Amino acid sequence: MTESQLFRLEMDSISERQVPKDAYFGVQSLRGMENFRITGLKIHPAFIQSLAYIKKAAALTNNQSGLLADDKTQAIIQACDELLKGRLHDQFIVDPIQGGAGTSMNMNANEVIANRAIEILGGERGQYSIVHPNDHVNYGQSTNDVIPTAGKISTFLLLNDLQRQLSRLFVALNTKADEFDHIIKMGRTQMQDAVPIRLGQEFKAYANAVMRDIKRIEKALDEMRDLNMGGTAIGTGINADEYYFDKIVPNLSNITQIHFRQANNLIDATQNIDPFVAVSGAIKACAVTLSKIANDLRLLSSGPRTGFGEINLPAKQNGSSIMPGKINPVIPEVVNQVAFKVIGNDMTITMAAEGGQLELNAFEPVIFYCLFESIDTLAGAVNTFVDNCIVGITANEDRCRELVEQSVGMVTALCPHIGYHKSAQIAKEALKTNVSVREIILRDGILNESQLAEILDPFSMTQPGILRSDSLKTNNL
Repeated sequence: MTESQLFRLEMDSISERQVPKDAYFGVQSLRGMENFRITGLKIHPAFIQSLAYIKKAAALTNNQSGLLADDKTQAIIQACDELLKGRLHDQFIVDPIQGGAGTSMNMNANEVIANRAIEILGGERGQYSIVHPNDHVNYGQSTNDVIPTAGKISTFLLLNDLQRQLSRLFVALNTKADEFDHIIKMGRTQMQDAVPIRLGQEFKAYANAVMRDIKRIEKALDEMRDLNMGGTAIGTGINADEYYFDKIVPNLSNITQIHFRQANNLIDATQNIDPFVAVSGAIKACAVTLSKIANDLRLLSSGPRTGFGEINLPAKQNGSSIMPGKINPVIPEVVNQVAFKVIGNDMTITMAAEGGQLELNAFEPVIFYCLFESIDTLAGAVNTFVDNCIVGITANEDRCRELVEQSVGMVTALCPHIGYHKSAQIAKEALKTNVSVREIILRDGILNESQLAEILDPFSMTQPGILRSDSLKTNNL
């Protein structure tokens, strides 16, 4: 085949350039691909869908204002609908991390949509006199309002799965809290014996923390509703028709079925991208919560003979290539690792948001790359955490009871009755001689059997209460 059969010639502000003849992308996408060979990855599918939503809403709004012909409008809308169904995503060739504040991503969408619309109208790809990437698909827009808006739409789309997974985790932890509520174990502070706690209380605390994260993410997500669409280049609305300016956000809300608001100050909304920092911060806080829970589960299941051994995690795979029978806590470990990545991404997002200058932040591409990665990986981690770990946890009730009875931590309950100093002496002797707290108290006649049984009842020490028994009203202070 001849060169003219393989390529078409396109022109941009740099020069003429050959583009593969069957490509839906154009010269600006091609240059972006060549200039930014960074991650080797593709633009996130949710971001492509978000761009399609925006271009569809813009075409509809421009048509309603009389600025875009019906045939062009319908062709652009059809092309956008195809993108929303997952078609032509392979034509998005630019790297997600790129210079230019996302211009390459925006133009990649403009060119793909334009060439598909041209095809729908009976033309050949590259015949931009029929539908032009800038003059028609990008009409009334700028990269500087399109890209942050696409980032916000994408965040909504992606957080749906994370929120669903977190809700599943909350339910699973609550179920375990009920199942383990009767099991008494030793609580620990600073890795030392403290006072008794019910295993169910520990799992209930985990569930409460997860629900707090769900609510925190939901609150931060509300900041994603304020869009700078209509602000065009720097928020002043240059080249935006008045009708378009007023209707683009309502039309976008209608198309996406997500309630968006046009920001009160479009210049601020174009300059400052702190809402993404807020969402990332909420996701980071959630990652910290999950990592702490994973740490606890690894400790509580440690052993199984020489560690705490109070719970059993489901055995999922061999733990060693050399030690037969060894099973490792691989699911909590992967949750930890995802949390570390999310925390690192949050730092990148923070610094990228801080690094903006004057009327625009040029670093949105890396913000979205990190944010989408955090959301996706955390959702995946929670999914496997629930299915491959939490629901299968069992308790070693006898081991829990044994450690409670052996611990000197129960001596704390004696303080209101015999005083802190005397209680501390008993604890020291118990640790030194390996004689139980109960035996020392009875041996020395400090309390009798009935008093001791009531004071050192493990279950009563796991909840607030007052001294109701007549036998305890007179203490030995």
